[in-house]
Amino acid sequence: MITSGEGKYKVFIKKIKNGDDLIYILGGGERSHIGGVVICEPGIKTNSIRIKGHYDDIVLKPIAEVACEKYNKKVVAIGGVHVDNASKEEIDILVKNCKELVKYI
Repeated sequence: MITSGEGKYKVFIKKIKNGDDLIYILGGGERSHIGGVVICEPGIKTNSIRIKGHYDDIVLKPIAEVACEKYNKKVVAIGGVHVDNASKEEIDILVKNCKELVKYI
């Protein structure tokens, strides 16, 4: 598991091998949840699913795309992070921490 940030801004990704394919689970903040799903396959346009009211697909997309390119495998990234009544500044911190995770894929 890879983590970034501290306290209620701590986020993580966990990699699971599924045969030749990869699944990345994103979570953190005060409560992990499923806010989006991103599917990436080499040479194919990335597909994103946004769960109503959530924007987690925005931070899931680079996770899936970087892993897909690096390992040349099909990748699914799923999950989400949540902080209750988050301000714009708090959301920016969470997004920054999620982007930091991508560096370690």
